[in-house]
Amino acid sequence: MLRALVVADEVDECLWAGAARECSVDLVLGAGDLPYSYLEFLAGAVDRPCVFVPGNHDPDLTGFTRYGGLSMRDGFPATWPGPAGGINADGRVVDVAGLRIAGLGGSVRYNDGPNQWTQKQQARRARRLVRSAKRKRRRDGHGVDVLLTHAPPLGVGDREDPPHRGFHCLHRTVQELQPEWLLHGHIHPYGEHLPEHRMGRTRVRNVVGKQIMEF
Repeated sequence: MLRALVVADEVDECLWAGAARECSVDLVLGAGDLPYSYLEFLAGAVDRPCVFVPGNHDPDLTGFTRYGGLSMRDGFPATWPGPAGGINADGRVVDVAGLRIAGLGGSVRYNDGPNQWTQKQQARRARRLVRSAKRKRRRDGHGVDVLLTHAPPLGVGDREDPPHRGFHCLHRTVQELQPEWLLHGHIHPYGEHLPEHRMGRTRVRNVVGKQIMEF
């Protein structure tokens, strides 16, 4: 049984204060809108890998490529603003700690901030992600375990106001990939109990704050 510390959107001060070191987990998953220094701290505290996708309030990571300790952007050396040692799964399929994780970060575009996409833009990104996941599955027979996103699917745990509407393309993505879980942030509960949803066999969970999950 694999255990993960899953975080999004809201910093847990108890984890900052040292409780993270008591977490017995195999992986840290970040669903966006958290300081990259916080993700870096959590990964160091539990001494485990960190896989994340950026949220709409996070710095722009597009265009960066990394080769070991060297980071490049548009062909020039550049300082990567993400968490040291963190694995950015946005638009990628990664295998970490025995899990296959497909990632789609960002939110619906509502202003000129970073990591925001129109429905059409995110749909193109989602199609590329699905093709990548299917290529991997043809090679080794292993499907996606977790679809890690910042925003939820449209109509599945999202809100009516424009900044918090979900992405329509996630319905097709879930249908194509059939992950066990879709984990997202972006929607703050503000004390409300947010139920888990189902999309076919896929369980959809809002992970704002922090949770310990077993896979």
